[in-house]
Amino acid sequence: MSLGSALAATTLVTAIPLPANANALPICCTVDVGTLDFGTGFDCFDPMSETVHRPFPGNAAANRKLLVDAMRAGGFKNYAREWCHFTLEHEPFANRRFDFPVTAG
Repeated sequence: MSLGSALAATTLVTAIPLPANANALPICCTVDVGTLDFGTGFDCFDPMSETVHRPFPGNAAANRKLLVDAMRAGGFKNYAREWCHFTLEHEPFANRRFDFPVTAG
């Protein structure tokens, strides 16, 4: 876990379902099933993951811009080397560490 994640200020985000025929293999340079096309899979550590990486076919660049704009409107700043990585700019618990298990509802 990164320091930002331990402080509860950092999150990794992806969004919005695709049709059922989307790629079912969530590997680095393919679209994760069930998400919009962002040009790479979620949390891919490759130069293609850089938020403004170009060129991308289809809607990947527009989808990244849409995500960044939406997260920025919510007070988050994008980490430029990963399109899915955002940190809350004005974190309400800046000096508090969180350590708890995360479980499904």
